[in-house]
Amino acid sequence: MKSLRFPHPLVLLTLFIILAAGLSYVLPAGQFARRLNAATGREVVVPGSYHRVPPTPVGLLDVAVAVPKGLAAAGAVVFMIFLAGGAFTVVDQTGALRFGVDWLLHHARGREVAVIPVVALLFATMGALENMGEEIIALVPVLLVLMRRLGYPALTAIAASLGAAVVGAAFSPINPFQVGIAQQLAQLPLLSAAGYRVVFLVVALGIWTAGTLRHAIRYRVAPDVSAQDQAADATRAGRHGLVLLLLLVAFSAFAFGVVRLGWDFDQMSALFFMLGVGAGLVGGLGLTGTAEGFVAGFRDIAFSAILVGFARAIFVVLEQGHIVDTIVRGLAAPLAHLPVAFAALGMMGAQVALHLPVPSVSGQAVLTMPLLVPLSDLIGLPRQVTVLAYQYGAGLTDLLTPTNGALMAMLAATGVRYDQWLRFAGPLYGMVLALGAVSVLLGIWLGLN
Repeated sequence: MKSLRFPHPLVLLTLFIILAAGLSYVLPAGQFARRLNAATGREVVVPGSYHRVPPTPVGLLDVAVAVPKGLAAAGAVVFMIFLAGGAFTVVDQTGALRFGVDWLLHHARGREVAVIPVVALLFATMGALENMGEEIIALVPVLLVLMRRLGYPALTAIAASLGAAVVGAAFSPINPFQVGIAQQLAQLPLLSAAGYRVVFLVVALGIWTAGTLRHAIRYRVAPDVSAQDQAADATRAGRHGLVLLLLLVAFSAFAFGVVRLGWDFDQMSALFFMLGVGAGLVGGLGLTGTAEGFVAGFRDIAFSAILVGFARAIFVVLEQGHIVDTIVRGLAAPLAHLPVAFAALGMMGAQVALHLPVPSVSGQAVLTMPLLVPLSDLIGLPRQVTVLAYQYGAGLTDLLTPTNGALMAMLAATGVRYDQWLRFAGPLYGMVLALGAVSVLLGIWLGLN
């Protein structure tokens, strides 16, 4: 495993796009009929309606066109990454980030090890509340400064933020984009079995945080603190305080807007743009310095943003070939012939496999739940357990799948190779997935509803 080295992320995603196109020549084209679900406001598949459609194999030109189509489909996310990257570069150039991190570490002296659990808990909470994912890419500069000053490797920044958020989202009792949609489609009360989920959420987050801490401590080096930075910070403490106050206000507005006002990526992008302009002016960079900071941020974050579009292009190709529904049907059909416990674990495994071609957890819910819920009723599997199998199977796979644009973008932004991430996250993923399997089997035994 230590000798395993994956191709460049752009090469890897391009290979997946080509593979998706190749499958369009091998798999039969087909699709389910769909209807509008009043509870979720989304189109869902109609069970038993799968039918063949004329094949639409994806040619070489279509593969190339899928890349700009993927970028267009992910446009709102891509532009948010650009604007957020520019804004945080401006904030960093004022020196406020270094000043704030030094202040935090000064007051946490002797207790630096507690920083990682606190950060992980914060991001896990946001994952549980609103499925935070792509939004974290914007925070990479802050996280890198923090980890560098602690002496921890860059991988820790991803593990304590995106990794914790994915675990929080997958085990959440309230995440509207996963358990919320799935429970509505299964005609279960929202927040049902919330206490049961919270117990396993605490255990899962403990496993992930312990693994993150172990890796951070094992590979810790001398903290990166330059005397020049400290001198610069000390001479401009007043301006830095104002920039950090502006940053705190922006984060508060971000959390309130996402959780309470239902903001989408356009509103988030506008907030980051205003943050960058305000920080540049308050921090003394002036109009020209602020503009140059944005340009530097655009340049540094461009690769990460583009990767999100490449990841989306994989699904564009599968849809164009009309084979997504074929893959879903092929994974779900054999489950009807298994004993209840094995069927539940099979559902979990099917959700894991399906999350590679269907990178959206909410899209996977509306695609699979209308098929699996009637099957659950036929074999005597509690619907709540079916929802759990979906949550753990689809949600946790975001920790590893290269079609997760947020993961690939953060790896690129922090300079962490995909194979390095797999060596770290793979064993922890196996542990939390096994915990999910225990939850599924215990739910069957308890008759969870």
